[in-house]
Amino acid sequence: MDHEKIPDFLQDQRDSSPDDLQHYFLSFEDYWERKLWHELTDILIAYYAEAQSAAQRIPLFNNFVKSFADKINQLKLVQIGLSTASQFPNDQERLKFLSTLATRVDKPASQDACVFALTSVASVRLRLHQTAEARKDLDRCETILDSFDSVENVVHASFYRVSATYYQQHNEFAKYYRTSLLYLACVELDSLTADERHRLAYDISIAALVSDTIYNFGELLLHPILDSLVKTQHAWLRDLLFAFNRGDLHAFSMLSSHLQGNKLLQEHQQFLYQKISLAALTQLVFSRAPQDRSMTFATISEETKVQHNEIEHLIMKALSLGLLRGSIDQVDEIAKITWVQPKVLDKEGIEAMRTRLREWSGGVEKLGNWIEGVGEDVWAA
Repeated sequence: MDHEKIPDFLQDQRDSSPDDLQHYFLSFEDYWERKLWHELTDILIAYYAEAQSAAQRIPLFNNFVKSFADKINQLKLVQIGLSTASQFPNDQERLKFLSTLATRVDKPASQDACVFALTSVASVRLRLHQTAEARKDLDRCETILDSFDSVENVVHASFYRVSATYYQQHNEFAKYYRTSLLYLACVELDSLTADERHRLAYDISIAALVSDTIYNFGELLLHPILDSLVKTQHAWLRDLLFAFNRGDLHAFSMLSSHLQGNKLLQEHQQFLYQKISLAALTQLVFSRAPQDRSMTFATISEETKVQHNEIEHLIMKALSLGLLRGSIDQVDEIAKITWVQPKVLDKEGIEAMRTRLREWSGGVEKLGNWIEGVGEDVWAA
């Protein structure tokens, strides 16, 4: 036998006893069997990915793939199954097929494949308005995923995508926003179509704006998904997000005419004004040095463009939301801020922070020189 064709794990057994050789050649046979199943699986995945295979996917799965389904990688089996499911004429038949597939791969050694199939089951249930059943499936998937140290990105991406759909249907904007960002962390943007990227960017942006718990969405502003809105009819939405990040009330006023085109933004218009006013306040505090954060209401009104009579309520709202920490002197109309919520910095923010660090370093150096100058006798002693 040509030893160059023997796998590495058999190379050292050429001088072994007959019994040992039998054991290792059985391993050799198993090696090639697994290799052939692997190659066949990859060929099937490539075939199912071809648009021309659409008409053959269901009969091929039922009459061929199912006969050796337990012998191939279960995650890839589900991948083939999902391509097959796309060809069923309605969601009822699709649900039945995917539920059977999820049950087939529900084994201790293939729980990742089970999650992959079960999230697709939940996705179909959501389209059929079987919300409670979908939530139950997603909860089970989350429990399984939490027990893993690691799992394929495609499994996590499927879970986050369907979970985001669930939260969107229930108007849970903050959960939709965070789950969608987790989904984007698991996929390559190039794997999504232009329409999918545009729709996702639009939906995440709306959720970030109308959520009553998200006041800092710098992570979204730095994500390339937002570029999908550039040079489209929704380019104004990207501009609006950056206006919120700057706390720019003037830009908000200029862009507010677009709010009427979206029902959620229209319904939350008064809330959005309050939210950008809070953003203007926190941006003002953030841009100031820590020792320069005691400001009169008049100063805050002048720099944020918020009406003077709204400043006290605005500061109290910021304090209650945890965006700021500090106190208010109502008699003298002075706000003393000791802490501001951290922000995700863009390049301009980083440059401003760099400048402040330089000023702080220079101040420390001056203080050191002053102490050294006035304390010469002490240092000598």
